[in-house]
Amino acid sequence: MSRLGDLIRTERIRQKLTPKQVARKCGVSESYIMAVEAGTRIIGDDQARRILKTIGLKQQNEAEFTLDDIASTVDLAQVQPALAARAAAAKVKVKEAEKVASTEEKDEGIAGSIWLDALQSVMKRVPVMNAVMKPVKYKLVPVENGRIEGANPDKVFYYLVPDDSMQGFRIRRGDLVLTVPAQSPVDGAVMLINYNEHRYLRKIRILNDRQVLLQHYDREYEQETAEISDVGFLSRCVQVIFDL
Repeated sequence: MSRLGDLIRTERIRQKLTPKQVARKCGVSESYIMAVEAGTRIIGDDQARRILKTIGLKQQNEAEFTLDDIASTVDLAQVQPALAARAAAAKVKVKEAEKVASTEEKDEGIAGSIWLDALQSVMKRVPVMNAVMKPVKYKLVPVENGRIEGANPDKVFYYLVPDDSMQGFRIRRGDLVLTVPAQSPVDGAVMLINYNEHRYLRKIRILNDRQVLLQHYDREYEQETAEISDVGFLSRCVQVIFDL
């Protein structure tokens, strides 16, 4: 079954609709809907969104996943084995929901989208923050054992690099840096800091228990000695995403 076909089938079941009823609402044949759900007929994201909207799924739900987010998500079975296992578990839930729908039993557990609930457990919608720490967009990031890079998923964010002051460390303007919380200096790490009333990305070198070197590299290498007490350590950078 395709990713979108799975979602359409789940939402149809949640709305207690038959394939024929959905087909009539969408102006297509029953066999068309059944083929889409089975994954034997490939449809575009726009058509899938129209079907889902007709069924009654809103563009955004409690988990804050839009249909565009879902459509652009990679196949969960290819992300990593742990995600594949959870995706399989989600399909089991779908089958259970079908049984409930077939007997027309009311089950509050189907009040939300089963597929989206399962997706939320393995993917997190992580904000991309600009230089003034305002979200400008979001990216879906895999969650492993309830963590992202060992951190609480709610505390993780991408930082949109505002300048080329770190290009000597292969971090350039427009790159996205995934950061995890860190309130103390980490020797050798690139960190997001507050210093002299400005926010910077800097490579950290610990000199002693009171001082650190703040290193950056634009056209030439520069460093500054700072008192640890004068630096606000916000987060540690663990990954950089850049466009070719």
